[in-house]
Order: sequence, then C-alpha cells, then structure tokens
Amino acid sequence: MSEWNQLAAGQTYPPGTLYVVATPIGNVADLSLRALHVLGLADAIACEDTRNTGQLLTRVGLQRPLVAVHEHNEREAAVKIVDRLAEGERVAYVSDAGTPGISDPGARLVEAVRAAGLRVVPLPGPSAAVTALSVAGDMLEAGEGRFTFVGFLPGKPKARGDAIAGLAALDHAWVLYEAPHRIADTLAALAEGLPATRRLLIGRELTKLFEETPVLTVADAPAWLAAEATRGKGEFVLVVEGAGRAELAGDGAPDAEAQRVLRLLLAELPAKRAAKLAASITGARTDALYQLALAQRADGDGSGED
Repeated sequence: MSEWNQLAAGQTYPPGTLYVVATPIGNVADLSLRALHVLGLADAIACEDTRNTGQLLTRVGLQRPLVAVHEHNEREAAVKIVDRLAEGERVAYVSDAGTPGISDPGARLVEAVRAAGLRVVPLPGPSAAVTALSVAGDMLEAGEGRFTFVGFLPGKPKARGDAIAGLAALDHAWVLYEAPHRIADTLAALAEGLPATRRLLIGRELTKLFEETPVLTVADAPAWLAAEATRGKGEFVLVVEGAGRAELAGDGAPDAEAQRVLRLLLAELPAKRAAKLAASITGARTDALYQLALAQRADGDGSGED
C-alpha cells in the first residue's frame, strides 16, 4: 500500500454509517484518495444513476453493488438503505457528479438516516458552484466573500423573470446552475432583467476538455453563446456579479416622472410590460422600474394582471 493510500485508510470508517461522497464533475482524476478508499470499502453504493456510477467505478477499477436512489424514489429507497445500515453495513452515496444534496438528490436520504439514529459522514470534494466561484475574482471579493447559491432558476419565463428581479438587488455574487437546453433563455432573461453592465462568469464544461470560464457583461452574454454552435452544449454554472454600491444607493433609480408614468401604465398592463414601456418613454432603467412595479403590486397599487 502506498503512503497516500495509507493516509486515506488511516481514519476510522465505522460500520452502520452512510458516507456521502463527492465525485468528479468531469475529470475523473479529481476523485480524492479518501473517496476512492471509501467507495472500495462500502458494502453497497447508493447512486443517482447506476449507469453513470458504474462507469466511474470501472474507470477506477472497482466493482461494488449499486442501489438506485434518485429524485423519483428517494423516500422509498431511503427505507431500504436505513435497513442495511441498521444491519451494520457501510453504504456510500454519490450523485451523478459533484457533491450530493447540492441541487442533486441526497437530502431526504440523509434526513432518513439521521432520523433512524444512524451516523452520516461527509467526504468533501468537487462542487461545480465552488469551482466557478474560485475563478470569479473580484466578483466574489466585492461581496467580502459572501455569495448566494440559487441552483436552477424556474423554467417558466414569468417565474424566471420574477426570480431574477428578486435577486437583482443582492450586494454580493449569486450562483446559478443551468442545463444546455435552457442556457439561451436564461442568458436572455439575465440580459433583460439586470443592468447591461452587470458582469457574469460563464462556467461551461468545468474540468472537462472544452472548459471555458469567460467573464462578460450580461448584455454581451447571449451573443457570446450564439457565436459558436458548440457553446450551447455541456453543463453550465453562472456567477452573477452583485449590485454595486452606486446601484444600491439609487444611482439611476426612477425619478418622480418615471414613477408617475409607471403608475399609469400599471393600471392597464402587466408589470413587466409596464416597466419596459415606462423605460422607453422616460429613459429610466427597466430593471429598477420592474422592481418598483412588483413592489407596487404587492402593496395593491396598480390593478393590471402580471
């Protein structure tokens, strides 16, 4: 056994324990020695997709019994895992990629194991969100290291736009995950709902052969995606810059005339259409007007439907 393997094996790994194991988000070499040791030690590996995990195990030279635990069967499968743990087995849980439970199944399984009075041990490792944040530079520094993890935005346009409007005033960076079939719509929604100069890091295919991490303004992001057909493929992590001090202080906030026009339009139009038209008429920022329109609707000011 090599020195590194001895270090990985040196910790105690008690039976009757669920080991929550982070796995690579792309590059298999990112699998930690400790994760490799526990996967080989486990009596069974619970996984989001047995095919994906089977391929990973084959690549690292392991063969273990696999149990499917995914979003559609997590509650039922958790009962069976708890039974196995109660009998003294070691069970490792992995998602398809990255750290389980972070926009992936795993939370219900962990909760069921804890509720049964059994032990849960996390094994840290790859995370797409943290990987992207590590190269976000001053977008992260500006918020004094704080960030908000959003996960996936809603799929429906109105709900997605409302979510972006609610996040727009955060004074620190926020992190999104996005799938290839929705990335164009999401970038377009960010361009529409945020100030044009707000910056965005696009993490595409992180740790993989065609990895990209450009930093662009939200206004330029849709054109960047459309410039090459291959850019729409792969998995995406987006780091959105927080609102600057001037923006939060009201620089560019709607003046009295813009607010008057908005109130008139809200009587007849949905909030988003009213904000866009008011911006065209007065020159005020669309995102600021939209947030004001949502606030007025919440207060009962304006009778149009959203």
